[in-house]
Formats: sequence, structure tokens, C-alpha cells
Amino acid sequence: MGGVKVTMEVGADGVAVITIFNPPVNALAIPIIAGLKEKWTEATMRNDVKAIVLTGNGGRFSGGFDINVFQKVHGTGDISQLPDVSVDLVVNTMEDGKKPAVAAIEGLALGGGLELALGCHARIAAPRAQLGLPELSLGVMPGFGGTQRLPRLIGLSKAVEIMMTSKPIMSEEGKKLGLIDAIVPSSELLKVSRQWALDIAERRKPWTRSLHKTDKIGSRSEAREVLKVAREQVKQTAKNMPQHLACIDVIEEGIIHGGYHGVLKEAKVFKDLVLSDTSKGLVHVFFAQRATSKVPNVTDIGLKPRTVKKVAVIGGGLMGSGIATALALSSTFVVLKEINSEYLQKGMKAIEANIRGLVARKKLPQDKADRSLSMVKGALDFSDCKDVDMVIEAVIENVPLKQKIFSEIEKVCPPHCILATNTSTIDLNIIGENTISKDRIIGAHFFSPAHIMPLLEIVRTEKTSAQAILDLMAVGKAIKKVPVVVGNCTGFAVNRTFFPYSQGAHILVNLGVDVYRIDAQIARFGLPMGPFQLQDLTGYGVAVAVGKEFGSAFSDRTFKSPLIDLLIESGRNGKNNGKGYYIYEKGRKPRPDFTVLPIIEESRRLTNIMPGGKPIYVGDQEIIEMILFPVVNEACRVLDEGIVVRASDLDVASVLGMSFPSYRGGIIFWADTVGAGHIYRSLKKWSELYGNFFKPSRFLEERATKGIPLSAPASTPSASRSRM
Repeated sequence: MGGVKVTMEVGADGVAVITIFNPPVNALAIPIIAGLKEKWTEATMRNDVKAIVLTGNGGRFSGGFDINVFQKVHGTGDISQLPDVSVDLVVNTMEDGKKPAVAAIEGLALGGGLELALGCHARIAAPRAQLGLPELSLGVMPGFGGTQRLPRLIGLSKAVEIMMTSKPIMSEEGKKLGLIDAIVPSSELLKVSRQWALDIAERRKPWTRSLHKTDKIGSRSEAREVLKVAREQVKQTAKNMPQHLACIDVIEEGIIHGGYHGVLKEAKVFKDLVLSDTSKGLVHVFFAQRATSKVPNVTDIGLKPRTVKKVAVIGGGLMGSGIATALALSSTFVVLKEINSEYLQKGMKAIEANIRGLVARKKLPQDKADRSLSMVKGALDFSDCKDVDMVIEAVIENVPLKQKIFSEIEKVCPPHCILATNTSTIDLNIIGENTISKDRIIGAHFFSPAHIMPLLEIVRTEKTSAQAILDLMAVGKAIKKVPVVVGNCTGFAVNRTFFPYSQGAHILVNLGVDVYRIDAQIARFGLPMGPFQLQDLTGYGVAVAVGKEFGSAFSDRTFKSPLIDLLIESGRNGKNNGKGYYIYEKGRKPRPDFTVLPIIEESRRLTNIMPGGKPIYVGDQEIIEMILFPVVNEACRVLDEGIVVRASDLDVASVLGMSFPSYRGGIIFWADTVGAGHIYRSLKKWSELYGNFFKPSRFLEERATKGIPLSAPASTPSASRSRM
């Protein structure tokens, strides 16, 4: 903690410059908050101090409150570890202090950092500084007065938008809105801020206490209308998350009863939210995502990632064009290889459509789009891959084809070139069977659409070199993905863990449960859509191909449902042709297609698993459990076999790859909140009623019996952990 401090320097001009030191982002750790109180009190009492400037060291104002404190509170349940910042520091010491203060903002002022700046009497910023209140993304809300001061400075609508979306704005926009008083070059920031503070002290500039401003809020009826619209939007976009509505309630409290009442309510509700399951889940995912960058025997042995300037993508279909798009957007040269000019043209057009789509949605400026498109070159021959640093094969899931491609690229590409495959299920040892350079073979499993989905599953075999893993991790980060390193098996970590998801849904349907009820309950739990709508979306061909892979790999626990084959026979192919379990029409939401019910009845007749030929009765919660507990069970096998480095890696992968609700903390974290005992007993009961698919794994049984959390590290690593 030696570098964590708050300093104060008083200049000949009578301005005390208080500086936060806590690299890299000057997080507001407990010692920093104590230091701010101490220095501010000293500055207030000193006769040679006329005014105060608050800033951060190293070109960053402050990234906000130290989230490690939340983690400690979650571990102990002791809320008293949270300091009283809002009233004691920001209101009493800073805003209502006897000497004016100016925030000199550079780099970023986020969360508690921005709230400190709001407590000052003016804010001067450098160009392109980030300003935001992202607390809702951690399951809490602004807790140092942000819910009250931001609306008073920039107006209610924009303040609500900034808080609800957790997205920062730049200082230039902040200036237009009234959040920032002036923008000056970094080199002038302190000089201008000092003079501004003196001007306030000498009444040449206004001494504004933002908590007392009311001119930008509008009338109560206008404010109520804004908040009513916000509540309606939140009910659609943030289901199961209490912090959004709580934040709106606190904003409203301040508008009706005054800013100080709002601050008091904010402080109370903030503490309640910190202890919520939502905050526990989101904070866990935050730290779990950070941990993925630490891989034993890869990131800790002194290796440095090599520069990857040029990548060949083999196959320009949906996945290949998406991968090429992601690479081009990060200014990496891409060679897109296809088997004929027709397919190549389609692939190039798909890349262009991806990039133009980002421009249309205002997520990419036109000049960056043009530059990205210029990074991609088409090719019909492997000889164009002779100078690439990496190859990513992204053709269909066909073993002989993949083996042939790997044999050819190994002959053409340079000896340092990484040989990656985007397979989603096939064992890498089989794909690379005919190659000599087995240390360069690695899985680069993207999720569709590859240029948007944030997860990159990096799959290593026992022979993959640490250098190849490190290089691919660096590429993943460069293209704005979260790389999670996993071991090699059928389906790897994510698809292997989630293969029982659709299977459990098919068992329920064949036991007589309504398809649309299942989808509704899974959506209520927090996934974007239910398993049957997801099957419609991905296409039935994928379901058949993946089903065969898992059926042969895990024949002891797969359920063979005839339903997909029956749907295909009836001319359905989900969203691809507009007809599946749902009807898909352009510009309309999918709606149930009840003409599918006789096909489902035929499937039930063929499987003949309904007890006594009658549909079973299950409650809503049991539907969720019968689908997700088998997923947890498979996750336990993945942990037991050492397919992931740590349990939290599987949490991150489930959130980013399968859209498992982040506020539930990921699949293992959620399972631990439910309790291994309840999961084990439920699976045991269902396995006795409905067969081996539900049979609890050895790992789950052991943890449940001994009362050990599923996330706890293994005390004695299994033999297969050598792959990691």
C-alpha cells in the first residue's frame, strides 16, 4: 500500500492542490478516502489556503470506489466496512466547506471519482476525459451523491440515461451539458483550475453547490413523467435487477423532498444494494473476468507475446466472415481464403455488411470502417498464406476436411505460424492428427456472431506450447474479446457444459410439458430466450450435428429426442425459413406456431417416456431446475477433469458465451447460491424417475455430501489435470 496516498501542496497563490495516488486508476480505497478527509480538513483550517484543487496522479482523476471493498463485504456480510463518504466527506467537508474547490479532471472520472468531482464547486477537464456513473453494472447505484447532483447539473433525462446505461460520456459532451465548466489542454489543466478556484474565492466566478441547484430539473410533473418512462424501460431491459428501479426511486426522493433528503436515502439504499444477491453476482463476474488473464505455466514464466500482424482466415461463411471482421476492426491484416470465387465474394460482402452495420448503428466512424475494410484481402490459394503469423480455420464441422486443411497450411505457412481452428465441438487431437507441428495447434473458438460476441475460448492440447497460448490470448485482447483458456475435450468448456441444456428441455417436452411454458420460464430466469427459440435461431442442422458429437462422446447421459428430425421432415428449419416452434415474419416478434403441436405429440408417442402415458405436472421453478441442474452437473465433470483453470473461468464463459445472466454470477456461482445439496438431491430423484441423463456426477455427490462449495479448488488434482 506504499503507493496509495493523498498529498497536498499549497502554492504561493494560496491554492491547495490535493492529489490522489493509487495506480493505475486512482481507485478510492479506504486509505484514500481517509486521506482526502484529512487533507481537506487541513486545507480548510489553514490560513494560507484560499481555495482547493482536487486531481489525480498519472493523468487519471479517479476510476471510482475500490471494488475490493465490496468483495470483502460480500465475504463477511459486514456492511460497516463501507466508509461514510457521501455525507461526511462530500457534503459536509467538500461541498459545504468554507473554501471553494475545483476538480481538475484528466483521463477518467468514473463512479465515485465523478461523484467527488460533482461535490466540488466547478469542474475543469482535459480533452476526451471519460465521465460516467457505471455503478448499476455492479448491482449497486451511485452512493456518494451522484443520484442527486448529476440531474441538477445536466437535467433529469440525460442524467437518468447515463446512470441506467452505465455508459460514460466524453468531457466534450459534458461541457455542452453543463457538467464541465471548461475544457483545456492537459498541460494547462492545473494552472487554469487553480485560477478558477481563486476566482470563485474572490467572487469573480459563481460558487455553485450543485446539490442546491434546481433550475435544470424542471417541474415536478415533468420530472415524474421522465421517471415514469424510465421505469417502463427498465422493466423491459433490466428484469430481475433491483438496482435500476431503486436508483430511480432515490432520484425521485430528491426531487420531491430536496437534495439533502435524496442523499440520505441514497446512502441507505446503497448499503442495502451492496448486500443484494445481484451485487454479489455482478462483482464476482467482474473479478472473475480479470482472473482469466492469469494462466499457470503460461502467463507466469516470463514469456512475452509475439506480434501477430497478419492472419489467414480459412472459410468465409458466417463464422469466418465474423472472425475476419473482428480482426480487421483491430487493424490486423486479414487474408480470407475460400474454395471458389463465388464463396469468396459472399464472404467479402458479409465482412462489408458487418462493418457497414456498425457504422449504421453509430458504433464505428466512417473513416475507421474504410480503414478496416482495406485490411482484408481475398484469396483462392493457400500460397497467399505464406507470410501469415496465424491461421484460423473456420470451415464446417467436417473432420476429414479440417484434417486436409491443416496438412496443407502446415506446408505453406512459416514455422512460427499459429495453427488455430474455430471448431466448437471436435477434439483438437483428431483435427491435427496428420500434422507434425502439434505444439502450434490450438483452438480459437469464437461465438456467433464472432465480431460481436465477447468470448474467445482458447483450447489447448497437452502438446500446445505456452507461447502459442500466450500469443492467441494477446490477439484475443487486441480484438476486444475476453480470452478464457480451457482444456481439450468434446465441446471444450462452454458447449460441453451446456450440452444438457437443450437435452433437458427435450426430456421435459417429451414428458408432456408445454414448449412455450418452458421457454417462458427460462426467459423469466434471465436468459435472452428459451431453449426452443434458441434452437430455431441457430438452425436445426446445427442441433443435429452437435447432437451426434455429444451422443457419441457421452452416450451414457444423452437423450435421443426424435423431435428435431420430425420438424425437419415437416419442412421446418426455424428462423432460416420462418417456421419452427415459432413463426418468424420480418419486422414482427416471433410468435408461437401452434401447428407444431401435433408434431410434438408424435415425438411423445415415439419416445413413450410419460409415466403411465400421462403428462407430468411440474411447477415453474422445477422447470428451471430440470433444465439447469443437469448443466451444473456437467460443469462439475468439467471441473473434475481440469478442463478449466478455475471455477470462475466457467462462470465468465457461461455469461459471455451462453448469455447466462451476469447478475446471477455465472453457472457455478449460481449453483453455489442454490446449494450443492439441493442440486444433488433433485438430480438423484429425477434420475430414479426418468433415467441416467439426470444421474449426479461423482464430483457433485462428493461436494454435496461434504458440504464443500462447487467453486472451491480441488484438494487433490485428478490425473487429467496435467492437460492444464
